Amino acid sequence: MNALISAFIIIIMSVLLFYYLMDTYNKVVALKNYTEKAFANIDVLLQQRANEIPKLVNIVEKVMLHQKSLLLKLTQSRELYLNHHQVEQKIVINNQLTDYLKQIMSVTESYPELQTINNLNKLQKRITLLEAKIADRREFFNESVALYNTGIQTLPNLIFAKILGYKPRTMLNSHTIGE
Repeated sequence: MNALISAFIIIIMSVLLFYYLMDTYNKVVALKNYTEKAFANIDVLLQQRANEIPKLVNIVEKVMLHQKSLLLKLTQSRELYLNHHQVEQKIVINNQLTDYLKQIMSVTESYPELQTINNLNKLQKRITLLEAKIADRREFFNESVALYNTGIQTLPNLIFAKILGYKPRTMLNSHTIGE
């Protein structure tokens, strides 16, 4: 009778342990999927902004000849962003792209001849509008990354995160072009 009770207790404990491990695994996977969904939501806007860059470069390159290296960096960053598919690389590249775009936008303000170009004004307004939308989604993305990073760095999730090869993710820079 004691052996039967012991076997029953072992079976119950094994089932509970199995459900606990399964729940922990599911939480880690859900955190990862949540960050991927959040990035997919913002990636659409980031690609739209990247598609505006060639138009901006075409307008300003004639006037800003001494800013050629900055325009080149901006164009190269855009190409890198559009050609990469891994979220982590796209985030790092986007942060660089945002810095270059911010520099270009601030430099254009010091060229009065550029301010009279109607296409540039329209383009700046489109980019500013995209930036506002990006800022809204950036907050959601960065919050999901914070939850993910905390989730995979705390026990017991840490164990599954290590086994699955999950690493902390990078947040998107929080500054916008219009700042």
